Amino acid sequence: MSLGLLLIGAACSDADLNESILVFSGEGNRLNAYAPDAGDLKQTVIERNSSDPSGWDINAQICFDPDAPAGSIRFIAGEDTGQPNPPPGWGYFELHGREIGDLSATRIGKLTPTFQDGDDNAENYGCGFLSNGTMVTTDVGNQAAGPGTGQLILWFPPFDSFEVSYCKLDIEIGTAGGIYVDGDDNLYVASARVAPGIYRYSPPFPSSNDASGGCGRVDGTGAPLADGVDKQLFIPSSENIPTPSAVTSNGRGGYYVPSVLNGVIAEFDRSGAFLRRVLEPPAGETLGPVPFSTGSPFGIGVDSSGTIYYADIGLVISPSGGIGPGSRTGTVRRLRFDDGRPRPPETLDSGLSFPDGIGILE
Repeated sequence: MSLGLLLIGAACSDADLNESILVFSGEGNRLNAYAPDAGDLKQTVIERNSSDPSGWDINAQICFDPDAPAGSIRFIAGEDTGQPNPPPGWGYFELHGREIGDLSATRIGKLTPTFQDGDDNAENYGCGFLSNGTMVTTDVGNQAAGPGTGQLILWFPPFDSFEVSYCKLDIEIGTAGGIYVDGDDNLYVASARVAPGIYRYSPPFPSSNDASGGCGRVDGTGAPLADGVDKQLFIPSSENIPTPSAVTSNGRGGYYVPSVLNGVIAEFDRSGAFLRRVLEPPAGETLGPVPFSTGSPFGIGVDSSGTIYYADIGLVISPSGGIGPGSRTGTVRRLRFDDGRPRPPETLDSGLSFPDGIGILE
């Protein structure tokens, strides 16, 4: 694989470890990078703005641009420095260096949409790229109650700008999460609430942000909205995935879906039928004042050897009965396989504050 490719769904096998891999995760408003097969090395690539005035507040899924100029590595990540003024959006960055300890990043663009009215602050999350170079993102919308106000947005290049044009594909997703784009440009989007499940959006999609390109409507904020979109509930929520937060390929035509509330990563076949749980808490273990021993998987990525990497937000039950991330209970973990059978997960980093996204660079 060439540098600059995010392996959201690479071919999976039980191959030996990939020594050239870098795993990225947003945590505590900073961006961390790991070299899991080189001594578990770690570097904070972008420090949060409150700790470094030249830093940026980073979160959510991290996606590398496959159409970056030759010799460069560019990526998108949730970026909400100074919100609500300026409002949250997605930062577009150029990565410098190739090894842990030598990495840095420069922000070269910002993608900022309008957001639907809701009960929560706007939160960005999912990202991906279509084969024609356009980008897709989700923002969460209402997180725990109220109608679905999450959005799926199509962005048109170039992205190294602070005024990137866009067209909204959907503005009614219930707690929108991660995105996976397959080889036919179908978009798979996780929705954790209202009518939860994995939704599939099929092309053709708008080619511009105006009526001539199929984006002739406007939403309540006055932003461009697609004339129509083919949207289907592909994998409904179930006892296996009551709160799906992301989706990626298993490399064999099927899918992995993490469900944060019950601590499960489930595998589905190409038709969306359930196959098995590749991760779940040990039998009899329940969520309490301490997290699941196997974590609460939120973001997910798969490398070319078939290894799963997941961001565990470290859910706990508070004394008042509320459920949410504990104090520095998050981890970043990987899940390897022996002859197709999942091993116990391995912890790459712990003591983290709300690690919620994964990006993989090979």
